[in-house]
Amino acid sequence: MFAVTPSPYMVLGPDLVIADVNDAACRVTGRTREDLLGRYLFDAFPENPADPGAEGVRILHDSLHRVLRTKETDAVAVQKYDIPVADQPGMFEERWWSAINTPVLGPDGQVAWIIHRGEDVTEFLLSHPRPREGGAFSNMEAIEAELFERARELQRLNEELRQANARERQLALTLQEAMLRSPHLARHRDTAVRYLPAAGSLNVCGDWYEVVDLPENRFAVAVGDVVGHGLEAATVMGMLRSALSASIRAVDGPARALDCLGLYARYVEGALATTVVQAIVDRHTRRITYSCAGHLPPVLVHLDGTCDLLDQATDPPLGARPEPVPRPQADLTFTPGDTFVLYTDGLIERRGEDIDVGLQRLTDALARYAHHSPEHLADALLAHLGVSSGARDDIALIVVRL
Repeated sequence: MFAVTPSPYMVLGPDLVIADVNDAACRVTGRTREDLLGRYLFDAFPENPADPGAEGVRILHDSLHRVLRTKETDAVAVQKYDIPVADQPGMFEERWWSAINTPVLGPDGQVAWIIHRGEDVTEFLLSHPRPREGGAFSNMEAIEAELFERARELQRLNEELRQANARERQLALTLQEAMLRSPHLARHRDTAVRYLPAAGSLNVCGDWYEVVDLPENRFAVAVGDVVGHGLEAATVMGMLRSALSASIRAVDGPARALDCLGLYARYVEGALATTVVQAIVDRHTRRITYSCAGHLPPVLVHLDGTCDLLDQATDPPLGARPEPVPRPQADLTFTPGDTFVLYTDGLIERRGEDIDVGLQRLTDALARYAHHSPEHLADALLAHLGVSSGARDDIALIVVRL
């Protein structure tokens, strides 16, 4: 189908090197497959030096890089883009094109290929010049000319929309950073945190992390996950995070803090079914006390690479029971140099895969990189699990060297 479709198509790699072309693309450009395959697109079709005012090369270049950056299809309105004449070095032929660039994502969620379709509209444009004084367009010509002008206007509006979206994303990211700010985190030099929104989201999500210093040489760490994405989920996240931060300071132990949070969540729209894990680390007794509300188990990584899953105090998510029931709590000892890892489900869950497979993949990666510093361990973990640039779900991660 690719070979015989009448529309010209090229397949480009993320380096914009031509990986394949169909017969229509060869015909419309006057080139052979052998001449085009393996060449950088803008080497094969360079700018016409005799027409420096033409912007076709820049516009196509910007469109392709938008696709690589946003992983979304990008359409280009009609533009002048002259192409070299085959077998006549230095000679260019005037051409007008309407193009669309479509990303093909690989298993890692990154752009593996770009499908470039370029429709040659030169014949139409050159055969429909502006009428001389006293002349007039036919009805069909007037409609076609109007469509052409509308296409150029659409391109301008699309560019304005892209700029507005960029501003909205930056605003959303600033809001998220403000809500995730943890004043006590700066005191913990051996703690690394990471926050990654789902690929294609607005840079905001309902996942969170928190570090809170407590009296008697103790500190609390937590991660949570509100259902959904975007500004609504982020707003609920901010409310729950603040409530839990206050509760862990006011009551005795993680379980009672989650009890308080569960009661509060019943009166916050969108908060039910939130999952949370809250832990308190006591450096004096070398114990971790924890409680989970429907959340995946944290991991304690020992110096020899062995891992303990903290799964002995697991309870349903917030609001799952019709009547409040005291939540369970458990504890375990640690050795100085161990690493405590808390995370949200986007780090390990994969569609169609049992959660135990994801947990095994996580513990294997932690054992492999246990000797790394917290910052390097966090980065290595995201890279090993294939989510460095975002996953299908949001991710919050906290790595504590004890």
